[in-house]
Amino acid sequence: MNYEKFEKALEILDIVTRITQTELKEKYLKLSKIYHPDMPDGDAIKFKEINEAYKLINAYMQNFRFSLDEEEFYAQNPFSRKSKDWFYNF
Repeated sequence: MNYEKFEKALEILDIVTRITQTELKEKYLKLSKIYHPDMPDGDAIKFKEINEAYKLINAYMQNFRFSLDEEEFYAQNPFSRKSKDWFYNF
């Protein structure tokens, strides 16, 4: 993962401040219900983006102190400045 992908995931899930795991899951479920391909206004591509964003942010929150700041992101992930991606090429 790099910071740009992290930022994109935050944008997809409409996260602008610190949130809890519970709040993250609530946002994910709300968006999933709207964009699920089986829903009348569903969008399979958007649904996939939401799922991937949730997985990325959830993994980040479980492994690191959760901050939206780029400096904090790289302080906790110094290897990500040099590596291409650590989260399955999200």
